[in-house]
Amino acid sequence: MPPAIRRTEWDSAVFGVDCFEIEEWSQEAAALAQEQPGHYTVKVDPLSCKRLLHEAGFYYCDTLIEPAATAAQFVRHQHAQVRVSCDVELPGVLAICHGAFRHGRYHRDFHLHAAQADQRYDNWLKQVHARGGVYGLFVGPALAGFIAVDGASLVLHAMAEPYRGKGHARYLWSAVCAELYASGHAELRSSVSAANLAAVNLYAALGFRFRRAVDVYHCWTAQK
Repeated sequence: MPPAIRRTEWDSAVFGVDCFEIEEWSQEAAALAQEQPGHYTVKVDPLSCKRLLHEAGFYYCDTLIEPAATAAQFVRHQHAQVRVSCDVELPGVLAICHGAFRHGRYHRDFHLHAAQADQRYDNWLKQVHARGGVYGLFVGPALAGFIAVDGASLVLHAMAEPYRGKGHARYLWSAVCAELYASGHAELRSSVSAANLAAVNLYAALGFRFRRAVDVYHCWTAQK
């Protein structure tokens, strides 16, 4: 296996096939993806030529952008009825997580089953929760959503269906961001699909800037 290609064990376990992340696109990587069965992911500059990708059987799945904000850029929104806490039980946040990520590239890949894609995000949330990195988002006494963090990165987040589009998210995100800045992080960041306009608008309202767009391509090579 070339050093620029790595097997993603967590994806392989969920989808039941060998899954690979191509960290550096090349002719060698393209040849391997055509010959070795499995599911491949590569992230490329949106302005790069995609001819070799298409010739190698890769297909477009998503464009990811990185919202980022320093403490000085952050625009805080406060509301007396919202609070956040890391003392949140797994079943509650897992119920919100399951099925919430339909904008994700795994749900948009027609070679993969939505139920398996849901399980991937569920497993990821379980891992972050086990190390105490999940904030429960509460409106009054009710659990309205969650944000899972890894250091200065907001890696997973979702609102429960009854609270979507109600204007609560900016206050809840603000509370989590304020705690992370207070803990010493100079800059916070996340990663969102450009198709997820609700998330894009939310981060913009909080003062985040957008950078580092990448196009995500997948390839499915069947067993010969």
